[in-house]
Amino acid sequence: MAPLSKQPELAPKFGDYVGKLARLLSVKEVDLHVEEVTGADKTLDVVVDIFNRVNSGGTKLSKGDLALAKICSEWPEARDTMKAKLKEWDSAGYCFNLDWLLRSVNTVLTGEAKFQFLHDKSAEEIQDALKRATKHIDTCLNLISGRLGLDHDQVFFGRFGVPVMVRYLDQRSGPMDEKERDKLLFWFVQAGMWGRFSGSTEGFIDQDLAALEGPDGGLDKLLEQLRLWHGGLRVEPEHFTSWSLGARFYPVLYMLTRMGEARDWGTGLTLKANLLGKRNQLEVHHIFPKAQLYKRKFKRPEVNALGNFCFLTKDTNLVIGDRLPEQYFREIEKAHPGALASQWIPTDPRLWKIENYLEFLEVRKSLLAAEANRLMKELLHNDTRWLSGPRVSVQSTLAVGGGISSEEEEEQLVALNDWINSQSLPRGILAYDFSDAVTGEQKAVFDLAWPNGIQEELSQPVAVLLNETAEIVAIASQAGYRCFTTIDDFKRYVNTEIIGQEAH
Repeated sequence: MAPLSKQPELAPKFGDYVGKLARLLSVKEVDLHVEEVTGADKTLDVVVDIFNRVNSGGTKLSKGDLALAKICSEWPEARDTMKAKLKEWDSAGYCFNLDWLLRSVNTVLTGEAKFQFLHDKSAEEIQDALKRATKHIDTCLNLISGRLGLDHDQVFFGRFGVPVMVRYLDQRSGPMDEKERDKLLFWFVQAGMWGRFSGSTEGFIDQDLAALEGPDGGLDKLLEQLRLWHGGLRVEPEHFTSWSLGARFYPVLYMLTRMGEARDWGTGLTLKANLLGKRNQLEVHHIFPKAQLYKRKFKRPEVNALGNFCFLTKDTNLVIGDRLPEQYFREIEKAHPGALASQWIPTDPRLWKIENYLEFLEVRKSLLAAEANRLMKELLHNDTRWLSGPRVSVQSTLAVGGGISSEEEEEQLVALNDWINSQSLPRGILAYDFSDAVTGEQKAVFDLAWPNGIQEELSQPVAVLLNETAEIVAIASQAGYRCFTTIDDFKRYVNTEIIGQEAH
């Protein structure tokens, strides 16, 4: 302690340091309770529950934590090996966690979603399964990015479909032809659009894995199961009624832009090419400017409706600014004929006037739905039987509240996610799709959420809700979420109740 006492800047905290050190030293004098957990009835769930009751004051375990701890006892480098792969994907724009990767290892090795099936596997089996799983995940990401254009985390919906795809790829031999590849991608898109994995994730993964097994298993059975669960797989104009960057069809709009012939309004170039440089990254553009719509008393869900979004390069977005479509559309059409139609803009100039904004939205939703169904047919190579079926009644998704409504808000939440990751805690899910566990029906969008708690599966679910209505906060609270409406309050909670230190 002598060296510390000689540093004046540490003097105010010297007593605190002494107290903490004394408490640490006292631990060796306490009789520690050791409880053996053995027996055939001690499943992974039971062991986790016993540990967390005995260790009520310490860090909680999830089932994934315990499964990984068992793996690391025989293969100490497992966690670091997996983290290195996660870091590689993160650098490519995809943020996954250890539980997600372990789920794919599990499906490859056991054909099951539940971690308990990993319990009796050897280190050699785990190492081989991890190698196979990461190879297949790379294949999936390349297919999803290259063919569908879903090239970053914010538009990567239905991520728990990947463990199912990984199992499918691992069980087959030889390269896929175009029809098989596209049918697999069609399933992935459809699972994401209808929220297949927004509810009981583990249960639905197991159902889909089962559909792949046996002599009659495969992609056709997987698609038939999805259709029986959801109903008709066609896209209707009403599906684009939703709003905010968290809407389930936001990634669909991005996918249409990347897969089709959508062109940038500043350069006239197609946006499916891999453009280089920060200025060429795609940004959300409000076709009718937010400020102009709010000035005329339009409501937030109307202002941020998907029908008012398109994707442009940053430079083009800056040049257009807050001008109205009736002012800048004619310039674009003159400079780059057909560029407006390539982004599914109604051709009737009457609809370019702000007084006809709501009618513009209705017409554009029909154009977007038609394009979505065209691309789905393309993925099916015109095998349209999978698009047939009874029309599912479409929920009025404007009633689905919440979500990230501006790039500024998104930047704040991304920075918050980076901060919590710097504390060695798991990132939350941006624009979390809060849905019915059975039907997959979307109930609300939470700006940033930890649905299984920051201490996964055990601590209370948490949601950060910026600039949201009391109704959204109530929905989250009633679902058992601890809600924070400011970033400072959330950080204070993390520091005091998760990390265990006073807020700075």
